[in-house]
Amino acid sequence: MTLPKRAIAARFLPDRYRYWYSLSKLAMDPLYDAVPGAFRNQSEPVLDLGCGIGLLLHCLRASGRQLPYIGVDTDAVKIEAARAASAVGCHDDAKFQVCDLSVQFPEHRGSVALLDVLQYLPRQAQGTLLSQAAECVSKEGQLVIRTGLADGTWRSAMTRVTDRFGHWVGWMKTSFKAQPSAQELRAGLRRHGLQAEFQPLWGRTPFNNWLVVARRA
Repeated sequence: MTLPKRAIAARFLPDRYRYWYSLSKLAMDPLYDAVPGAFRNQSEPVLDLGCGIGLLLHCLRASGRQLPYIGVDTDAVKIEAARAASAVGCHDDAKFQVCDLSVQFPEHRGSVALLDVLQYLPRQAQGTLLSQAAECVSKEGQLVIRTGLADGTWRSAMTRVTDRFGHWVGWMKTSFKAQPSAQELRAGLRRHGLQAEFQPLWGRTPFNNWLVVARRA
């Protein structure tokens, strides 16, 4: 199914920056076409960690995934934008909360989305967050991750450089910290009873992004 990209972006109006930001992300980032497919045949509630302005919610609903949804982020301004756009899209059942995951992790049982978060955390914090997220995954649920991977390729180097540049020019509040390796992710998830499948998700971009879907063994 083709996402109604302009209709979703229009929910952020009259904020022109949010409109163009969301439209460009939906148009160029393969994430938003791929992730709803990962939730096919799922009925478990979704916890979206680091949800930003809530684009995942709109993509799930536009793809027919009427899953209970809660999004959390440390940025109160983004959470307010997410709530407003959710109301415009008539997704009043969705919930958004300001939450600092390093201080308090929300109680949840079901599925978890962890999209473009890990690379902005130090390695120890990556392990802690993965453990917390994995513990939330129910027997029928899954953990869906999008992250860059450290594999020595030119794409990996390009991802690191671009993330650091984005922070330097002010596009991103948090700078790149570390890329996990596929081996580290597999081992960490396996310790919590999850088996992971890896799929390249760079599309037409130069970045070393991967989609990781982990389920109970």
